[in-house]
Amino acid sequence: MSNEADKLTGGAGASVRHSGGLPTLLPGSTIGILGGGQLGRMMANAGSAMGYRFVALDPTPDAPAGQVAEQIVAAYDNREAARELAERSDVITYEFENVDAGVAAMLMAESYVPQGSELLYTTQHRLREKQAIEAAGVRVAPYREIVSEDGLRAAVAEFGTPCVLKTATGGYDGKGQWVIRSEDEIGEAYETLSRAGVQLVLEQFIRFEKELSVIAARSPQGEIKTFPPAENIHVDNILHLSIVPARIGEDVQREAQKLAVRIAEGLGVVGLIAVELFYTADGELYVNELAPRPHNSGHYTMEACRTSQFEQHVRAICNLPLGDTVLMSPVVMVNVLGQHVGPLLERMAGRDEAAERLGAAPKVHLYGKKEAVVKRKMGHVNVLAPDTDAALRWIEETKIWKV
Repeated sequence: MSNEADKLTGGAGASVRHSGGLPTLLPGSTIGILGGGQLGRMMANAGSAMGYRFVALDPTPDAPAGQVAEQIVAAYDNREAARELAERSDVITYEFENVDAGVAAMLMAESYVPQGSELLYTTQHRLREKQAIEAAGVRVAPYREIVSEDGLRAAVAEFGTPCVLKTATGGYDGKGQWVIRSEDEIGEAYETLSRAGVQLVLEQFIRFEKELSVIAARSPQGEIKTFPPAENIHVDNILHLSIVPARIGEDVQREAQKLAVRIAEGLGVVGLIAVELFYTADGELYVNELAPRPHNSGHYTMEACRTSQFEQHVRAICNLPLGDTVLMSPVVMVNVLGQHVGPLLERMAGRDEAAERLGAAPKVHLYGKKEAVVKRKMGHVNVLAPDTDAALRWIEETKIWKV
């Protein structure tokens, strides 16, 4: 490998060719992942089938990704461990946004991270993210930066209740946010969320008909492809179902995909970006949040699309042509939380008469996490069926998700 390629790819000795000055990493290359959770696991499974090697950095021994790839067991802010990851990898990606800033800067300087630092900087912070979405010409819910309780009271008076107070960093699955339903909650909401010592943002509550998401992929050369929009249903702020095709008109599906493309182009995305949207009764689409990585609502692609989101991410960061994203079957993805694992395993041991009757094909994915904690994501099931109603009936009839 040339010295130039060696600098670009961390010197791990993988086969590399160049196209338009951009490195293309071929199978046999090693992909380093910051994070060893389920997203890294599924990425490694998809990329390994293509011939790539993987090494993950995660502080938890025998992490989900570490069960199917090599693992460096160390804290995410351990610079020596990050340097080891760089030395062993030809390209580095991440499975979550909240990467330590110092480690990210070091990796940008010393290894090849095609996703770059700018996208991380933007999506790690809700205010910066909203400003970037607006700069791309896409609508978000009205919002205000909050720096004091008095400022919060003024913003609540402007937006009315309910409205949503969020921390600018660190929130996920409903954490780091408070739905303010009356003026009496303002003081407690501000005191609770301001303890974290981070900026706060108040969002006007959007009365949506449906929550949607679109996964888009962009390569370093600017090729972009989107997956079909998913209709998402949450329970206790955790994604429960993703229904594809989404139960919306084709014109709305096309518009959602156009918005995702506009954001991917505007932010210079490399790899995947998940665009979460609200669809209102009057036909408007608002972007809620972004995630610059594989996303829970894209898991349906693993069996239902010609190319999964995980293979697509590998293709994008390695600068390969992007895969076909056509939907091959109606599908409903249902998350498996800790309380669902036992009933699911019991059902797997016997004949599934409901699936036979409905023409459904449930595909189980468990993540290898050791402890099944209530409300912890332990896996998911992709239910392929003749239509989404049949898939939803299978989920209902199993009674697994009643627990």
